[in-house]
Amino acid sequence: MKAQPNADKTLSLILSRLEDMKAEETVTIDLRGKSAYSDYMIVTTGRVNRHVGAIADNVTKGLKENGIRNIHVEGLPNCDWVLIDSGDVIVHVFRPEVREFYNLERLYTQGPGAAKAI
Repeated sequence: MKAQPNADKTLSLILSRLEDMKAEETVTIDLRGKSAYSDYMIVTTGRVNRHVGAIADNVTKGLKENGIRNIHVEGLPNCDWVLIDSGDVIVHVFRPEVREFYNLERLYTQGPGAAKAI
């Protein structure tokens, strides 16, 4: 199954923003054909709460500047784990300890019919 061109463009935009903000250990998980709600999921890490918040703000600003509407953001008040749902691409920005605890990559990349990290 092929991702929509908008999903690939959104993925590129988000990955560029994450790189600009020095997000760490970024993993992209291909959910095409595995999920009805999204084409890609990105899991990344910020060093501390302020870094997590700054990364999330920068990604959200980039999405809005590129005409992506109906962005849903959760977790900004605490910035331990911020979720950004742009529709085609979902981004999880964690503090290192929180990412290790939840280990989302393992949930989505193991088992029968698992999605692939790209």
